[in-house]
Amino acid sequence: MGFVTTPLADLSPADLAAFLETQRAAYEALKGRGLKLDLTRGKPSAEQLDLADRLLTLPTSTRDADGVDVRNYGGLTGIRQIREMFADLLWVEPSQVVAGGNSSLSIMHDCLVHLLLHGAQESPRAWAAEEKITFVCPVPGYDRHFTMLASHGIEMVTVDMHEDGPDVEAVARLVKDDPSVKGMWIVPTYANPSGSVISQEKAAALASMDTAAPDFRIFWDNAYAFHHLTEDEAKSADIITLCSAAGHPNRPLMFASTSKITYAGSGVAFLAASEANVAWYTGHEQFASIGPDKVNQLRHVEFFGSAQGVRDHMAKHRAILAPKFAAVDTALSTELAGLGIADWSKPTGGYFVNLDVLDGTATRVVALAKEAGIVLTPAGASYPYGKDEHDRNIRLAPSFPTLGEVETAMAGVATCVALAAAESLAAGHDDKVAYEPSIGNPEGA
Repeated sequence: MGFVTTPLADLSPADLAAFLETQRAAYEALKGRGLKLDLTRGKPSAEQLDLADRLLTLPTSTRDADGVDVRNYGGLTGIRQIREMFADLLWVEPSQVVAGGNSSLSIMHDCLVHLLLHGAQESPRAWAAEEKITFVCPVPGYDRHFTMLASHGIEMVTVDMHEDGPDVEAVARLVKDDPSVKGMWIVPTYANPSGSVISQEKAAALASMDTAAPDFRIFWDNAYAFHHLTEDEAKSADIITLCSAAGHPNRPLMFASTSKITYAGSGVAFLAASEANVAWYTGHEQFASIGPDKVNQLRHVEFFGSAQGVRDHMAKHRAILAPKFAAVDTALSTELAGLGIADWSKPTGGYFVNLDVLDGTATRVVALAKEAGIVLTPAGASYPYGKDEHDRNIRLAPSFPTLGEVETAMAGVATCVALAAAESLAAGHDDKVAYEPSIGNPEGA
């Protein structure tokens, strides 16, 4: 990155101008490379998908352990073997698990729609009949959670996400007196995108807090429960047991899937909840489905063999993913450490790195990267309505590109971060900085 080893904000105008010229030259060289790299979504790479190719030879039988012909209709909760396998992994009883189709997001959406149309067991009326519905959303968070709520006109209020989970005191204040606050989202383990892992204490606080709404629900999206990047594996908090012990057994709805374990588009998704919630869900779902893809479920049972087989398989993913995440940290540390213009997470699991740049420059960074052939998730995507009031947050997804591509892309991203910061700080010194961006108005990116 050059001669600078002190925070950019501490440089003299002359030194900052020199740094800015260096970054302009580095950026022009970056554009000249003709890159076409994509760090937008947390998709498994082809190498990871190859790990599950034995699925294509399975199942070897048409009947499950109970003698049920999996090719036929029926079995709304899924076959017993896969429910037992994932009950072990999710720390629940098999009777508390529904094994469905290939998408946990679809199950989340179904649960939300059932609540809107019918309400929950404790609901005085269907949620859609309420004057207003509000969800608590820890930020930064998962954009698809937020767009799902927005599509149904559900309002969102935010709380900060910390390394050990959301600001539970802020959550408690929001839910205590406002009956319109019907639920909250949380990715409890290796959160998207921060990599946070909720502590047992914070999970217990969410389980026991008083809520004005008698039918308050925690949408507990355990998407990355087994997606470790180190041998020090985080353990998910047992929210279902915690809520039951606190007298709120129906509060949590847990979701998980094999989407980033086997095939992203052809896995098995799960709902884990109280038996009453399972009955509520299947009671409504029976009118939409005669049963999931049991052939695929049996295929997965034969592929894994046991819950330990799932854990062993994820170690193979770790061997592929860990070097890519290390490459992200190496590039950012090498190019940006000490400049005072960026902070980034160093996750021990999950699929994302959370990058915070100088306030007011995230949109510019994304636009610069795009012009240089590096596509990033839009700035602010990790916030409801895509609005990051500080314009500083960028989600990085290094899983899909090759290791070499990650190294190249992240060196480029670091150049864009430094250039955008230098532009902003130089403008603060002199509102007449003689530099015309070559890519136009970043607001239109």
